[in-house]
Amino acid sequence: MAIQKENGSVSIDAQNIMPVIKRWLYSDKDIFLREAVSNACDAITKFRMLHPDSEEEMKVTVTVDKEKKTIRISDTGIGMTADEVRKYINQVAFSGATEFMKQFEDKPEEKGDIIGHFGLGFYSVFMVSEKVEIDTLSSEGEADPVHWVSADGMDYELSDGTRQSHGTDIILHITEEDKEFLDTWKAREVLNRYCGYMSYPVLLEDANAKPVEKEVPVGDEKNEDGTPKTEKVMELPKPQQINDTAPLWLKKPADCTDEEYKEFYRKVFMDYEEPLFWIHLNVDYPFNLKGILYFPKLKNDFGTHEGQIKLFAGQVFVADNIKEVIPEFLMLLKGVIDCPDLPLNVSRSFLQNDGYVKKISAHITKKVADKLNGLMNTERETYEGYWDDIAPFVKYGAIKDSKFYDMVKGAILLKKTDGKYDTIDEYKAANFDKTDKKIYYTNDEKRQAASVKLYTDRGIDVAVMNTLIDGNFMSFMEYQGKEEDRVTFARVDADIDGLKEESEEGKDLDGDKLQAMFRKALGKENLEVKLEALGDADMTAMVTEDEQMRRYKEMSRIYGQSFPMPDSFTLVLNRRNTTVQALAERDPEDEETKMICCQVYDLARMAAQPLEAEEITAFLERSRKILSEVVGRKNG
Repeated sequence: MAIQKENGSVSIDAQNIMPVIKRWLYSDKDIFLREAVSNACDAITKFRMLHPDSEEEMKVTVTVDKEKKTIRISDTGIGMTADEVRKYINQVAFSGATEFMKQFEDKPEEKGDIIGHFGLGFYSVFMVSEKVEIDTLSSEGEADPVHWVSADGMDYELSDGTRQSHGTDIILHITEEDKEFLDTWKAREVLNRYCGYMSYPVLLEDANAKPVEKEVPVGDEKNEDGTPKTEKVMELPKPQQINDTAPLWLKKPADCTDEEYKEFYRKVFMDYEEPLFWIHLNVDYPFNLKGILYFPKLKNDFGTHEGQIKLFAGQVFVADNIKEVIPEFLMLLKGVIDCPDLPLNVSRSFLQNDGYVKKISAHITKKVADKLNGLMNTERETYEGYWDDIAPFVKYGAIKDSKFYDMVKGAILLKKTDGKYDTIDEYKAANFDKTDKKIYYTNDEKRQAASVKLYTDRGIDVAVMNTLIDGNFMSFMEYQGKEEDRVTFARVDADIDGLKEESEEGKDLDGDKLQAMFRKALGKENLEVKLEALGDADMTAMVTEDEQMRRYKEMSRIYGQSFPMPDSFTLVLNRRNTTVQALAERDPEDEETKMICCQVYDLARMAAQPLEAEEITAFLERSRKILSEVVGRKNG
C-alpha cells in the first residue's frame, strides 16, 4: 500500500538539540561514519537473528560520489517500515534538551562524548550534511519501501521509497564545508580507524572511479602453448572491503600462532620492531572482555614513549588510551581491548564512576601481573632477558598502583654490575649480613667504577639503577605503605657505611688538623672532613654526597626546576692510606701541602662525577706542576 506523503517535525526539542550536535562535536565530525556504519551492522545483526537460515550476502557498502557530493551508506539489514521510521527516526528520545545543553556548557573536554546521549547516533550525520535521505525496505511482512528526507534534522518529509530489497540506504548530501569527506582516501582513513574490525564486511566504493584495463579469460579457449586465452577489457574497480571481520583478539589463544600475533602487531601499530611478548585476554564471565596487550621495548627515557591501547566496543573502535578503562600505567603498552557491553558513547564521568568499568580495569591489571609472575616463576632466564626492557613499565606500575605492586613485587628484579639479576629479597639475603642493610647502587657504572669496586671487592653486590624512573622507584620503596617491604637505597658514593674496616691504622691522626688543612687549601670553610678506615688502603679519599639531597637536585634538573641547592659533599680521608698519613705531618701553610690537598680532593670528586670547566683547567695545571716538581727532584 502506497504511503501518503507526510511532513512534520522530528520532535518538540529537536530545534534545541541539533545546534548542540553541530556545536559541540565540531572537532569530532568524522565520527558520523562510525555511527552510520555501526547502525548498519546492527540492522544486519537483527536480520540474522530473525532469519538465521538465510544465505544472503550480508554487507555494508559506503559509496563516495564526489561529483554528486554524496556519501551513501547501504546495508542488507532488517530495514524499516513507515511506522518504524516514525518511531526510531522521528521520535528521538530528547528528554530535557535545555538541561542537556547546560550540562555540557562548562565541560568542553567532554564534547566528544555527547553522541550516544539520548539516542543521538543517527543524527550525527547532520554534522556534515545539508540534507539527509533514508531509503529503506523492511524484511518483515509485505512492507512498502519508505523514503525519508530532512534538511536540518528537525523537519522531515515521508513518502514512498524506491528500494527493491530489504535493508537501508542513508544518503548524505555533504556540505561545502565538509567536502574533504568526499575524497576516497579520507573516507578510507576514517573507515579504517573506526570500522576496521566490524563484524560484517564493510566495502568502500568510489562512484567516480574510471574503468581500468584488465585481462580476463575467453571462456575455456587456450593459446597454442596451452595457456588460457585472455582478452583485454575495461572494467570498473570493484568495491574494496576495508575491514577484518574476524580480528585476532576474538580467536582463542590456543588457535593463534606467534607469527599471527606479530603480524597483527605490525599491522595495527605500524611498528616493525617485534614486541617482547604479549597477553591474550579472553574472558566471558563475569563480564565479556577480549583483547591482546603487547609489551614493546621501552627505552630508558620512557617518559617520551607513547603506548597505544585501542578500546573497542563489540569490534567498533571507540578511542585510544581511555584511562578510565585502561589503568594509566598500562598506557606504556600497545594493544587492543574489546568490551562489547560498553556503550559506544559514554561520558568520562560515567566511566569513572561505573562499577563494571572498574572491574574490567582491575581484571586487566591482574592478568598483566599474572603474566609477569608466570614468566618469572617458570621461565626465569627468559624473564631476565626481558627485564631491562620492561623494568621501567613494571616500576612505573608499582608506583602508580599499589595493588599492582602487591601482585608483582616478587617479580621486580635488580640488575647487578656483574650482569646477573636478583629479586629484592634475594639481594637482601645475599648482602645484608655484610652491609648496614642498604641496597647499594650505581647510576653510572663507568663514572662510578672506582666506588663500585670498593663494594664488589668486599663481596657486596651493586645494583644498576640508571633509568629515568629509578629515582622515583627508590623513593617509593623507601616510603611506600607496608613497613616489611621498605628498603633503603644508597649510591656507592653516598656514604662509606658499608666500606668501613676494623683497623688500628691511622687511628691517632688529628682529624681536626686535617679538616682545617683541607678547608684552607680548598677555600671551603664549611667542608666536612672525616677520617675513616676504608677497605682499600690504596684509596686516598672519597667524596660522598647526601643521598636524599643529591636525588632531590637530580630530580629538579630532570623536571626543569632551578632551585638553588647547597652542596652537601663530605670528604672522607682513608686513615689507612700512606698519603693521608704523610699529609697529617705536613705544615698546613706550605704551598706544596695545599697543592696536594687540592689534588686529593679533585681526584676523589672525579671518581664520582666530572669536574666543571674551571675546575678541570685548574686540575690539569696542578697535575703538570706536580709532575714537573717530582721529575725535578729526581734529576736533582
